[in-house]
Amino acid sequence: MIFWLILAAATAWLLWYMVAVPGASYRGALKPLTPDEKQIAGNLRKHVAAIASREHNVFKPAELEAAAQYLEKTLAGLGYAVATQRFPSGQLEVRNIEVEVKGSARASEIVIVGAHYDSVLGAPGANDNGSGVAAVIELARLLRGSGPARTLRFVTFVNEEPPFSHSDAMGSRHYTRRARERGENIVAMFSLETIGYYSDAPGSQRYPFPLGLFFPSTGNFVAFVSNLSSRALLHEALAFFRRHAGFPSEGVAAPAFIPGVDWSDHWSFWQEGWPALMVTDTAPYRYFHYHTGEDTPDKVDYERLARVVTGLHGMLRELATP
Repeated sequence: MIFWLILAAATAWLLWYMVAVPGASYRGALKPLTPDEKQIAGNLRKHVAAIASREHNVFKPAELEAAAQYLEKTLAGLGYAVATQRFPSGQLEVRNIEVEVKGSARASEIVIVGAHYDSVLGAPGANDNGSGVAAVIELARLLRGSGPARTLRFVTFVNEEPPFSHSDAMGSRHYTRRARERGENIVAMFSLETIGYYSDAPGSQRYPFPLGLFFPSTGNFVAFVSNLSSRALLHEALAFFRRHAGFPSEGVAAPAFIPGVDWSDHWSFWQEGWPALMVTDTAPYRYFHYHTGEDTPDKVDYERLARVVTGLHGMLRELATP
């Protein structure tokens, strides 16, 4: 009996440790978009259409190259010096693409905002992950010249989708190994992964067990997801996000074996022991077009995505100048 009581208490404590987060999620009707948010929504729509109207990956190399060139041209047009990390993938040469805002007093501390720009085989990838890539571009635009104390780096990764996921062939894994070799001090990484679909329908949200016991059954929120070792970053980031976003948000620090917790580029940063988390609409637990040919630009909710970008913008400003 004592053993079972101890086990029950330990389980209850672990569940509390996973789901307890600072602040409260936004509730109530969404406010009208501000003029700045309307501009963000329009820009997001343009970026998703340009990047993710067609399947683009190493099996569709011309389309993958077109997406990469659009990213380079757009970021350069914002005034950034664009850097690339090139490496072979089969018979192709592919690349990660990055720009940065150099920090001042704490320039050696690097905060990375990243998203993968390849789509899965057979899908245009508008939400997965044109939505995340478009948000990275907009955050780079909004934070250009912001004068942070820490260095802000915006990275779009190639080769996140199968057959590369959770392997050394991922673009983000190439990136983290190089960063380790260079001795870079990465203090936070945010993987923007499938962040453009929301629903107000009751029962529209599902979860892997046991998370459904603690979170809403309506899929109208954005989720912050980390492993247990990145819990401190999760709490800091979500608290900052909630100060600036008039939009529902939830957060969980969970073991990586729960399905979905490590399903993106933040996994590569965990391999090096760096704090990282995923910002997501929960992808397959809500979005029925996930990894299908129906994942097209018209499925993305650009107005709600703009609200998420607004919250991330405020979050990054605070995190970059602690």
